[in-house]
Amino acid sequence: MSDLKAVFWLTLKEKRDVALAVLFGFLAGLAGVALLGASGYLISKAALTAQMTTLVVMAASLKLFGFAAAITRYGERLFSHRATFTMLGHLRGNLFERLSPLAPGIFQRYKSGDLLSRIVGDVESLQNFLLRVLYPPIVVGMVLLATVFFTSFYSLPVAIVILGGAVFSVVILPMFFAYRRRNKSHTTRASRGEFAAASAEFLYGFRDLKIHLALDRKSEDLQEQAHRYEQAQQKEGLEENRVQSINALFAFLTSFFVLAIGAYFVSTGELSGLYLAMLVMVSLGAFENTGPLAALPAYFEESRIAARRLEEVVDQSPDNSTGLMKQGLPDITVDDVSYHYPSDGRLALENISFHLPAGSKTAIVGPSGSGKSTLLLLLLKVIEPDGGSVQIGGSMLATTQPESLWQRMNVVLQDNHFFAGTIESNLRIASSEARPEQLQEALELVRLAHLELSAPVLEKGRNLSGGEKQRLAMARAFLKRERLWLLDEPFSSVDGLTAQSIYKELFTRHADDSFVVISHDLAGLEAMDQILVLENGRLIESGTYAELMGRRSYFYGLKKIEEEIFV
Repeated sequence: MSDLKAVFWLTLKEKRDVALAVLFGFLAGLAGVALLGASGYLISKAALTAQMTTLVVMAASLKLFGFAAAITRYGERLFSHRATFTMLGHLRGNLFERLSPLAPGIFQRYKSGDLLSRIVGDVESLQNFLLRVLYPPIVVGMVLLATVFFTSFYSLPVAIVILGGAVFSVVILPMFFAYRRRNKSHTTRASRGEFAAASAEFLYGFRDLKIHLALDRKSEDLQEQAHRYEQAQQKEGLEENRVQSINALFAFLTSFFVLAIGAYFVSTGELSGLYLAMLVMVSLGAFENTGPLAALPAYFEESRIAARRLEEVVDQSPDNSTGLMKQGLPDITVDDVSYHYPSDGRLALENISFHLPAGSKTAIVGPSGSGKSTLLLLLLKVIEPDGGSVQIGGSMLATTQPESLWQRMNVVLQDNHFFAGTIESNLRIASSEARPEQLQEALELVRLAHLELSAPVLEKGRNLSGGEKQRLAMARAFLKRERLWLLDEPFSSVDGLTAQSIYKELFTRHADDSFVVISHDLAGLEAMDQILVLENGRLIESGTYAELMGRRSYFYGLKKIEEEIFV
């Protein structure tokens, strides 16, 4: 139950609706029992008396109990569902409040499909916590106890039989099947998460799968995962049917024993035969309410697993840093930093140390997979190092608010998102107060003067080329006008001449700013104050362009290979 503690307290925030749902559920159960009990009594009375007055009164009572059962059942549904929907609202709000401080680093730990499955599917699963787990045993227990109290006035042995059946139905059976279910290997939620993650990857990579004629193979893998998910659901369904059958059987046996014991006491004269049919019908009516308890173990386990999966996502220490990045042009110091990605034993960065003076221009180069982009993510505080420290402008990154850090940076990443809208709306993400002429100037600086501010942008910028996307991202950076630039392959899809002209414009207009540029392209590095060379997560060389070429080491080899290929 500890997994459901948070959900329980969120549910109790709507204690008025929960209390009303329990009350109306209890009254509805009593009305149902009274309706059947009165029916049994009326049958017996009609067989033994010809007094129409008594029969008319009993018939009117039946109508009254039927009307009361309908009204109270409606009230139970109204308040229980209102409490459930309100609880789900609280749960989603609470989840978002705890999730938002973990972004964007959380995407390093979870696949997007699995994350979506948790925050949508698992939250939806918890709607059954109140309706199917929390209040049904309370209501059924109250109805059965009231039934025991009522039947004790007519026959104490019959009341004891009903009490034993109540304890078994409300306590023992649900606990046994919940324990049995927990100790069986049910993987429905995990299968759903894996299927959702695979489906998302299938949709994202559909075009590439088509081009490489691998669609059928990937489709078969996806169908196999869907089949595993269906099998897990079938196992759950069979288990639930088994529980319902046993529950119904035991309810029938309890009523059978009530009939047998009542018949015995009628034969001995200790119980009037007039009440036998009433007691049997009361027993049937009372145990008719135990039907929802058959599904309780399944819903309890489903809710518990869903709550645990959600807690796994948000049960991480959010960044509670309170420090602000200092004003002024910052320098950068990285001291013995190492990092590895979750579930990956390899070190993406290993014992990296360097210092970048304020106002310097630094290029970080190296082959793919050498750790360049990982290093940038560390500087952005998107990920935290396993060891070592990072300082920017004299502020330790570990104690600096990420928002304070990002506010002071102009950042262009390899993959930049563009929203459905216009060129202007996408530029205003960087500067909401920029004047139209400033927006137009930014477009001209990145050689996009041919684009109008009112030009449409489709979802994810589908109508823009790769080079246009990169230059539009650079235009955002121009508009932000901060003095620390972090650029990760900003022009990898732009032709060399255009890229060099933008760099020249950039370095001329912002000659005193600090630049950190990640690049595969080794052309134009003569203008950089310092070059850091990475390989396999290690810093193997550093120095100016002239120094590195003079050493005739790793960087010199990379440069010569590039010249042989492109010259």
